[in-house]
Amino acid sequence: MAGTLYLVPTPIGNLGDISKRMAETLAQADFIAAEDTRVTVKLLNHLGLKKPMVTYHRHNTETGGQAVIDRLAAGESCALVTDAGTPAISDPGEELVTRCAALGIPVCAIPGPCALVTALAASGQPTGRFTFEGFLAMNKKNRRAHLDSLRREERTMVFYEAPHKLAATLQDLAGTFGLHRPLTLCRELTKLHEEIRRTTLGEAAAWYQENTPKGEFVLVVQGAEPLQEQEATLEDGLRMVDRLRGEGLSLRDAVKQAAKELGLSRNQLYDLAVGKRDQSSPPAEEG
Repeated sequence: MAGTLYLVPTPIGNLGDISKRMAETLAQADFIAAEDTRVTVKLLNHLGLKKPMVTYHRHNTETGGQAVIDRLAAGESCALVTDAGTPAISDPGEELVTRCAALGIPVCAIPGPCALVTALAASGQPTGRFTFEGFLAMNKKNRRAHLDSLRREERTMVFYEAPHKLAATLQDLAGTFGLHRPLTLCRELTKLHEEIRRTTLGEAAAWYQENTPKGEFVLVVQGAEPLQEQEATLEDGLRMVDRLRGEGLSLRDAVKQAAKELGLSRNQLYDLAVGKRDQSSPPAEEG
């Protein structure tokens, strides 16, 4: 039987956030697939563990992924970890999970630290519906297309950004969504210098033009205000009545359907439709 791929989150800053289950899974796995073994060995040392490791990162998803798949198919279990956070979320682990799913190899996700959820929960922005946009593309054309597709997005939007690209990203976000769009800027989450700043895109862009960003950032941007639908008028209802009558409905049935669909008064619409019909009727001949 194939072994199991365990997705094991690692602390995003505070080592105290590693759970007993996460530690036990690392201890029980046959081997660990790590984004950077130099980072992971520090965590293993903290836990008092020694485990064989292989590398799996965005530059070797094909060869590294196949090596992991081969060992899983042979019955070994693997704990997949990133340098920080949950594997497969804005991470090449997504590809490995997809390949395992296609081959029928069991995948078990262990709950744990995730910068996305941590930032969203503390943001003060609406959390009922949100969209995770990850890192914006480096290519200007792709970056612009990505942001243009979000212009009317009403859900809260969450972005990841590195410090060296933050200033440019804030300028692009302000240019797309407006200077006054609310923003929660989360920096160095769970670490000693954690900062959660509730501001606007314009203010944040101006600040980081003058101040050098430090640390990793999660940007939580408020969604667009819903477009206000214009209320239907009796004239709109009359046009619908004319269309429905052209489709064969009687005047009474056409008025009933139009009034229901447009939220209009049936009596007012009927009176207007009858008045129009009377006005369009030819004058009676004088006898």
